[in-house]
Amino acid sequence: MEKLSHQEEDVMHVIWNVGEGNVKTFLEAMDEPKPPYTTLASTVKNLEKKGFLQSSLVGNTYLYKPQITEEDYKKKFMQGFVQNYFNSSYKEMVNFFIQQKKLKPNELKELIAMIEEKK
Repeated sequence: MEKLSHQEEDVMHVIWNVGEGNVKTFLEAMDEPKPPYTTLASTVKNLEKKGFLQSSLVGNTYLYKPQITEEDYKKKFMQGFVQNYFNSSYKEMVNFFIQQKKLKPNELKELIAMIEEKK
């Protein structure tokens, strides 16, 4: 699965929230500042070409819906992220955040409790 650009990810988040719609529907659901209609339409077409969206012609309007769930995208993205930056080691990733002081001791305890609950 191809990594999306920041702009494409923003659009996909809107589409995942909306579910199915046309470009106008997605534009209305976006936060300010909204991109120009033509820019959004181009991004939606690119997402379709990349296999993230499926389109169907209804009357004279294309409706788009996600081909991949947000959860599946997160899984694939995180797997690639951990592989590329932490040698496929989630332990190294957690250690990085601890060293950067981005993960507090109480948060680490919560993570350990979550892991133990899953066993």
